[in-house]
Amino acid sequence: MKQSYVYILKCADNSYYTGVTSNLEQRFEQHQSGFYKNCYTYLRRPLSLVFYASFTDINMAIDTEKQIKKWSRAKKEALINDAYEALPNLAKKKFRINE
Repeated sequence: MKQSYVYILKCADNSYYTGVTSNLEQRFEQHQSGFYKNCYTYLRRPLSLVFYASFTDINMAIDTEKQIKKWSRAKKEALINDAYEALPNLAKKKFRINE
């Protein structure tokens, strides 16, 4: 079975980029070298790979990438730092109570 990867890159401006690929090494090198000039990461280099997960089902990888892209910075950082127990609490919305 072919492996697919969901990955998170930390950019020079401290933002995060989440992507999916079937060749993690090659894709990271493309980001790092500026292979795609219109890519989000092009003007935010150098980059560092801070997280990746492997999948045997490309559809599951794509769904996971889409899910992570919607997450807050705090939730992405919990994932990056292996703080899985914090993920449920970071998923809860904070509502302001008008007094």
